[in-house]
Amino acid sequence: MGEPLVYEILEKPATSCIIGICCAIWFYIQKKNIGYVHVGLSYETAIDGHYWRIITSAFSHISVIHLVFNMSALWSLGVVESLDHMGLGFEFYLQYTLVLVLLSGFLVLGSYHILINRFKFEYFRRVTAVGYSCVVFGWMTILSVKQPSSKLNLFGFLSLPISFAPFESLIFTSIIVPQASFLGHLSGIVVGYSISWGLIHGMNNYWAVSILGWTALVFVLSLKKSGTFELDFLEIESVTDPSLPSVRFLAAGNGRTLRMSAFTPGGSDMV
Repeated sequence: MGEPLVYEILEKPATSCIIGICCAIWFYIQKKNIGYVHVGLSYETAIDGHYWRIITSAFSHISVIHLVFNMSALWSLGVVESLDHMGLGFEFYLQYTLVLVLLSGFLVLGSYHILINRFKFEYFRRVTAVGYSCVVFGWMTILSVKQPSSKLNLFGFLSLPISFAPFESLIFTSIIVPQASFLGHLSGIVVGYSISWGLIHGMNNYWAVSILGWTALVFVLSLKKSGTFELDFLEIESVTDPSLPSVRFLAAGNGRTLRMSAFTPGGSDMV
């Protein structure tokens, strides 16, 4: 018999939280009848400034099969959190999960850009991706390099050698979830190899918190600018240079504002 579930949750706190978040979002999506177009990432929406979709698309699932596959694989991959002796561990897991979410999203958009503008495949302009698969495939790849003797358990009964899991899963998901994003999964694999081979390295808590802060700021500003949701506490207005925004956070009730305006070149001296 394995360990009681509560002990496994305590051994994989970050993984458990992410699984809980993804399941809660899936439940909300089903309850509110939300579709791909509302939370997914596509080239067309990115061009329109919907940068917030890089985050919402990663944590959203529409199909229950897609959710179960990703979460069962993620639960198995959560072993990374306990591999401190191999240079992995809890902090590494959190730091590079952030890297995988962002870089795989950028890589997907970059791939769409090349396919659309270089090869004239207009089909990819409106292809909409959702799901945590980019991150899952990234961690599969990292673990296949760092600990090739591991096994990947799917659905609680299917066990795959981790050394072949990224590409086996790439084929498997293309069969059971035909609408799954092949490019999204492949992007996760590419970023995963880049991390495990040391091409992407140097992440620490300082950089992770800094990147997370900037990501949160871009998320909120792009969400406001896109007009998808009304954020009454925030106003964006142009200043001298229209490309440099002025951001105002409105205090409720008294009309006072905290204003952050862009500086024009040569317009200010430090005293």
